[in-house]
Amino acid sequence: MRHKELKIILSAPRGFCAGVERAIEIVEKSIQKFGAPVYVRHEIVHNKYVVDELKEKGVIFIEDVKKIPQHSILIYSAHGVSEKIIQESNERNLQVFNATCPLVTKVHMEVARLSKKRINTILIGHKGHPEVEGTIGRYKSSSKSKIILVENEDDVKNLKFDINDEIAYVTQTTLSIDDTLDIINAIKNKYNTVIEPARGDICYATTNRQTAVKELTEKCDIIFVVGSENSSNSNRLKEISTRAGVPAYLLDCADDLDVKWLSNKKNIGLTAGASAPEILVESIINKLKGFGALNVINSEGVEENITFKIPKELVVEN
Repeated sequence: MRHKELKIILSAPRGFCAGVERAIEIVEKSIQKFGAPVYVRHEIVHNKYVVDELKEKGVIFIEDVKKIPQHSILIYSAHGVSEKIIQESNERNLQVFNATCPLVTKVHMEVARLSKKRINTILIGHKGHPEVEGTIGRYKSSSKSKIILVENEDDVKNLKFDINDEIAYVTQTTLSIDDTLDIINAIKNKYNTVIEPARGDICYATTNRQTAVKELTEKCDIIFVVGSENSSNSNRLKEISTRAGVPAYLLDCADDLDVKWLSNKKNIGLTAGASAPEILVESIINKLKGFGALNVINSEGVEENITFKIPKELVVEN
């Protein structure tokens, strides 16, 4: 079935952010330098294509650090890890390279500082997400203070902290700006003294991609988000489109695309989560072209020129 009037509007920016590029580069440089196998604690980033490619190169993804052979190479994923994982790594004499996104590390440092000051802290995030688990694991709870996860405004209502105590909050870096704003307002309305992060915790790439999708919703009848089901930032992009009244679908690859979704559609928006490579975007464009979408338009958006350095031990000197 061909749709003669179909037009593809590409979101900008989209796809890999600096933190993801750094994490993948750390894994690839480690394989080049030390050979396979290289172990990675959790998926390096939440994208099936990236993970499968690295498995073929000799990467072993593992959740339990205690099962890694002693003296092996271990890389922490971009989502970060708890103090407990670091301790377990040291006990097994593993050579560790930390691929945690520097923007996640910033949140970890903030949480550790609040813990030392015995300030009760609220973490806004999604239960079970590795970034959230790692962040909670950086706070040393005591009889005087602790960290509590909230996912919505109802969770804020159920918090038992004294309203007169100093309360701090931090957020998972890949959340929806709109959602966190409502939760933050609920926290401020409930407590008299609220300590905010020096700068917002939601990362620049998440913000830029969400803004770009909001702009797409004004031009498109349907939006495809390239990203895996377990990618938090990709799911937020899909939600933003749906809330704006534009149907949206999460695609792991071109095979996930159903031509029936294109019925009565003219303008197709296409974006990608921060952990999705451009090669997947290109394959979906090619499939859409097969359905007659020959007009491809590049949106103008924020130009991202941020880069993060890899560990100096992995830098190959020419």
